[in-house]
Amino acid sequence: MKTSTIGLLLFLFATGYGNAQVWQTDFEQAKAMAAKDNKPIILVFQGSDWCAACIKLNKEIWSTNEFIDYAKDHFVMLKAEFPRKKENMLNEKQQAQNNQLAEMYNKSGYFPYVLVLDKNGTVLGATGYKKTSPKDYIKILESFYL
Repeated sequence: MKTSTIGLLLFLFATGYGNAQVWQTDFEQAKAMAAKDNKPIILVFQGSDWCAACIKLNKEIWSTNEFIDYAKDHFVMLKAEFPRKKENMLNEKQQAQNNQLAEMYNKSGYFPYVLVLDKNGTVLGATGYKKTSPKDYIKILESFYL
């Protein structure tokens, strides 16, 4: 491996890129992963470019090392994004899938709306933004299936 490649990898790891939350965007793929790994699905409806509570939830919970480290071994993370800014718009296929998820799981249009689903997509529990620690948020999510 070239020195420049090693340097780039070290830079990405040091800046947190190597520890970024792994979000699925395909519902069927998330269900397959959940079935294979025997994990619940955390489905998050968010508007990351307009919803203040969504932005707080991302900053205070989803993007913390504590949550990321725990989630990678215990959850399949699935994001249904609903951006409003033109530069953040999704492709038509992804937007159609997110709209279908909203029709199935979020008819009231709550944002952020966090669902815990089993491997088949059955709702086990729901929550939203809470001003709490990552550790306590994990306990809330686990309370729906443990």
